[in-house]
Amino acid sequence: MATPKSRPRDGYPGRALALILVVTVGLVALMFGTGNTKPRLGIDLAGGTSITLTAKSTDPKAVNKANMDIATGIIERRVNGMGVSEAEVQTQGSDTIIVNIPKGGDRQNAADQVGTTAKLFFRPVLAVAPSGITVPAPTGTPSAGASGSPSAAPSGSAAPSASAGASSSASHAPTASASSTKQGRSVGEALAAEAATPSAAATGASTAPSAATGSAAPSASGAPSAQATQPSAADLSAAMTQGTVPPELSAAFAGLDCSKPEIRSAQTGAEDKAMVACSQKPGKGGYYEKLALGPVAVKGSDVSKAQPSLDTQTGSGWQVQLQFNGTGTDAFTKVTGQLATQAPPNNQFAIVLDNQVVSHPQVNGPIPGGSAVITGQFSQAEAQDLSNVLSYGALPLEFTKSDITTVSPALGSDQLKAGLVAGAIGMLLVVAYSLVYYRGLGLVSIAGLVVSAALTYSIMSLLGGGIGFALTLPAVCGAIVAIGITADSFIVYFERIRDEVREGAPLRPAVQRAWPRARRTILVSDFVSFLCAAVLYVVSVGKVQGFAFTLGLTTALDVVVIFLFTKPLITLLARRKFFSDGHPWSGLDPKRLGARPPLRSSRRRSPSSAAVKGA
Repeated sequence: MATPKSRPRDGYPGRALALILVVTVGLVALMFGTGNTKPRLGIDLAGGTSITLTAKSTDPKAVNKANMDIATGIIERRVNGMGVSEAEVQTQGSDTIIVNIPKGGDRQNAADQVGTTAKLFFRPVLAVAPSGITVPAPTGTPSAGASGSPSAAPSGSAAPSASAGASSSASHAPTASASSTKQGRSVGEALAAEAATPSAAATGASTAPSAATGSAAPSASGAPSAQATQPSAADLSAAMTQGTVPPELSAAFAGLDCSKPEIRSAQTGAEDKAMVACSQKPGKGGYYEKLALGPVAVKGSDVSKAQPSLDTQTGSGWQVQLQFNGTGTDAFTKVTGQLATQAPPNNQFAIVLDNQVVSHPQVNGPIPGGSAVITGQFSQAEAQDLSNVLSYGALPLEFTKSDITTVSPALGSDQLKAGLVAGAIGMLLVVAYSLVYYRGLGLVSIAGLVVSAALTYSIMSLLGGGIGFALTLPAVCGAIVAIGITADSFIVYFERIRDEVREGAPLRPAVQRAWPRARRTILVSDFVSFLCAAVLYVVSVGKVQGFAFTLGLTTALDVVVIFLFTKPLITLLARRKFFSDGHPWSGLDPKRLGARPPLRSSRRRSPSSAAVKGA
């Protein structure tokens, strides 16, 4: 019966080497396979925008840590929801939030949404009119129709409707009493059509006078009058107004010019009172809309969830799904039931963020159940922006942008180059020291540094694409410090081996006896470094966290490399004659190390035993 082979005293080092090489090659292959061949760079290396937001409130007690943490989370989700996944949002002090948006994201759009930090409200629409429209040039000749009368409305105006497919709608689940659309889809409980530019004919409003066309009315004899009257933009806006403006808002509504950014951002209104507001963006006609709005009906904080999705039933494009909490469900059901009985535009509710109207869809029927779908030929970006506003618009505090700093890509490139140069110098010094002092063993330390660098680079690249980890200048410093930590582990093991050789032990037993003592020292040293990195990561914010993360990662990788690469490799090299015989260039020459002569096998007799024998 054959006896099984006993395990060698030095184990199976080839298996450990094969394992770490397979893992390294696998990570590098995954890095190239996913296309994440480079780490993401932070704002200080790639350039970008840093925005400082300062909290303000009429109640000083409202600016507290709890509300600041809530606001930080909401702003972070809002910016990340725009695709700027590497954005950095952090609190600083008791009333300040810092938002760093690196190069590569939609910095301008993100900066706009970050600054839009007021509360979100749903208000009923009382009246709508275009604002900032261009006055048509006079033609100098009458515009005669079939009866010889001039046209009654300015050219270029269009009356949108739900059937035209040019407006947005939001629908709830269909009911048995619901009517059908052209696609056969039930939309009885629906938000049917965000109003575009309203026309007088669509609402039954009085038409503009003949002078609104910019042409003169013909006289009784058919000859044109002597002088044409040029209408003003206010006349055109008044002629195209839908709904009824409350008397207390008539002056403000008539004088509102939404084409000016400072005017749009200056509008304010109490929650329990009517107000005038402007649309956040110009419509398809190229001009903004001004709206008279009623008191707040539903608060944005009652929206529990909003997300974009594709309308798979009708194939009409992107839509936004809404979900309200308990309070919001009751309020939304009530207000949609009231609006559904009104005529346009009083059957619309406005989504108001920072006192500007993001959207104002129509309501065709009451929407119970706390959920709704806003549709209307949105692009993916428009649906995503609207869902971001609905999801992340309700902040517990108001913020002002106290500072906006832009870091140029050129400056970031210079800092990155300086960091890489510093890292290269550090690596070259470690390599030179290893070769001069340890000679052949220095090659082992160099190979270990290469493996550690490959693991670190590939993991950082994959984390950049996976979780948005951004490599900042402090993180680069953490990687440079890790070079010294890794080299220190090699030195501890090498010196333990050389101590054994100095004691006269052959190389293979010296490698095995040196490992337990070196292992304890390496583990304690790396544990202390990792603990410091973990504590620093937890208690710090921003770029300091990048340093702590990189330091902790490289420290953990140092343990992997020393156990699975350095120790097995030295075990294999100890079997080679070049090292086992102590070649002068191996770094383990007994003569250079001052090794003691080997002890003889015979034991020296003690004086007492010799005396007994003589007796």
